[in-house]
Amino acid sequence: MAERTATIGSPVGLHARPAAIFTRAAEDSGISVRISKNGSVPQDAASILGVMTIGAKYGDKVTLHADGPRAERVLDELAELLASDLDA
Repeated sequence: MAERTATIGSPVGLHARPAAIFTRAAEDSGISVRISKNGSVPQDAASILGVMTIGAKYGDKVTLHADGPRAERVLDELAELLASDLDA
C-alpha cells in the first residue's frame, strides 16, 4: 500500500469547493484512494461526505492511502493538489 502525507493548502480547509475538486480528482484517478487525519479511519477519497467528515482545516496534515500499479504517481498528484489553494 502506498501512502503520502499532504498539508491542506486551502484557507477554508477541505470543505465545500476544495473537497469537491479533490474528490473529483480522486475518482478520476481510476484507483481506490482513501484519506485520513491523525490516525482516523480512512475515508473514501472519492466521497465528498467521507472527505468532509475528517474535518481537515488549513495547515492540517492528512494521509492518503492507495493500492495498485499507479498508486505512487496518483498519490503524488493528489498530495500536490491538496497543498494548493483549491478555493482560489
